[in-house]
Amino acid sequence: MSGTAAPHRVLLCDDQELIRMGLRMVLDSQPDLTVVGEAADGRAALERSAELRPDLVLMDVRMPEVDGLAATRELCARPSPPKVLVVTTFDLDEYAYGALRAGASGFLVKDALGEEILVTVRAVLRGDVMMAPSALRRLVERYVLPSAPAAERGRLARLTDRERDVLALVARGLSNTEIAARLFLGETTVKTHLGRVLGKLDLRDRVHAVIFAYESGLVRVGDRPGADRG
Repeated sequence: MSGTAAPHRVLLCDDQELIRMGLRMVLDSQPDLTVVGEAADGRAALERSAELRPDLVLMDVRMPEVDGLAATRELCARPSPPKVLVVTTFDLDEYAYGALRAGASGFLVKDALGEEILVTVRAVLRGDVMMAPSALRRLVERYVLPSAPAAERGRLARLTDRERDVLALVARGLSNTEIAARLFLGETTVKTHLGRVLGKLDLRDRVHAVIFAYESGLVRVGDRPGADRG
């Protein structure tokens, strides 16, 4: 029996056939990735996802029938959901931000080069950061609510002071290595703190930790990357 791992299963959801064709060509050229199906609208995306059980769904946010935002929300609410990577025309797209809040793990701009597509897809499948922190900050700062809901502020009370420090620095775009240096901690300790933050706040990944940090008011729009809490 071969020891080679099975390729990750990907579902492509976009109402433009040429976009789906281009993504399929890029992904199917790799031994660790395979496109198992396609959908041209959000309703079909939900049906095909239930049928095919992909590891990753590439989801266009602007589709007929059921849009990608609603489809992402429903997919991410299912038991053992696939990862969702939003496919959008512009990185500062309100629909992309809505999809991230709904549970997507990142976004991919439609005119991205093949190598960038592969790097992003593999990062999402690993659960890593799948987009530049600066891009995520710009997106969140453009669409974040002007005042934090009381429920979001209350959730911060679940965290220790050190966990809040780590979360704030993640939201400001620092890597684990940079956070470790800033807080005089080991990098493994930073990862442990971040894992506890995600667990206590029921957040899917680092992206959703950043969104929560802004929406709870822990980090405010206009804070400089790497700035100390004031």
